[in-house]
Amino acid sequence: MFAKNVRDLEVYKLAFEIQQEIFKLTKLFPKEEMYSLTDQIRRSSRSVGANISEAWAKRRYPAHF
Repeated sequence: MFAKNVRDLEVYKLAFEIQQEIFKLTKLFPKEEMYSLTDQIRRSSRSVGANISEAWAKRRYPAHF
């Protein structure tokens, strides 16, 4: 089965699940870490899905590979 959009990709689904888990776990961090470490971890977890989406959009252009 071929993926029709990026959300059909198993790797994208896994990245989204992990992102959600990271968000839940970072809620448990100490308050003093709330704005520095927590923010950085959350942003980096979101960037994985964003990078997969970007690669999906550019998949038809051989120069990107």
